[in-house]
Amino acid sequence: MSRKLKIVLYGLLCLLCVPFVFPTWWMATSSLKPVSDIFAFPPALLPSRWDLSAYRQVFQVQPFAEQYLNSLYIALVVTLGTMAVAAMAGYAFARIRFPGQNALFVVVLIGLLIPSEVTIVPLFQMFHTLGLTNTHWPLIVVPILGAPSVLATFIMRQFFVTLPGELEEAARVDGLGRFGTFARVALPLARPALGAVAIFTFLHSWNLYLEPIVYLSTPERFTLPQALTQFVDAYGGPLWNVQLAAATMTALPVLVVFVLAQRQFIEGLAHTGLKG
Repeated sequence: MSRKLKIVLYGLLCLLCVPFVFPTWWMATSSLKPVSDIFAFPPALLPSRWDLSAYRQVFQVQPFAEQYLNSLYIALVVTLGTMAVAAMAGYAFARIRFPGQNALFVVVLIGLLIPSEVTIVPLFQMFHTLGLTNTHWPLIVVPILGAPSVLATFIMRQFFVTLPGELEEAARVDGLGRFGTFARVALPLARPALGAVAIFTFLHSWNLYLEPIVYLSTPERFTLPQALTQFVDAYGGPLWNVQLAAATMTALPVLVVFVLAQRQFIEGLAHTGLKG
């Protein structure tokens, strides 16, 4: 590829990035503007006067620090739990032969076709009977055993199918059993797929909105998507600069996770047949 063609290609890509990057840039910079400048037209790329008061108000209006920690630890637990369940289930579907294997895998995949809204009422009744409403247990158990885990299992299964069988044969010759082969041979090679699963799962848990508003009623136990709707004034009107500051802080972990795992994410999609 010639240098001129590269310059044209990179210029076109930068131009195509503008519709995706500008809203995030506007959100972050507007959180540092006075309220009167937020909806100025045309929008300014940088604040005319830097104002950090919105970031202080975020923690004064409601217990945002606790809510932030709630979302963070729930997302981490769900991500690790889903990775463990999906890795073992995906390996079993890819490598262990048993009667009805393909039929059972199809049944598992059907879970992707069932919207969460369909099951939310019976799940609420079940957790209410167990005394687990207004706790974080439903937000941890349901994703690990629900649709996000099904998608993760599919990704892991597709990856393990592509691994050469000779690797397992060599492991068995060395005396490793089924679990030893999985833990010491297959799993270390599955880092790209695990990276893709980690990003998908973390994003799903971090952005979960319906389940928290159904199960949680105490502000100290809210997660961030639920908390973002609570930044209002005494008349119920939105506190725009405070909402934008909270949204900016909410988006940071997502960006960090993607930057750290983007290489494994792309490789994982390439090995599972999900790339566009």
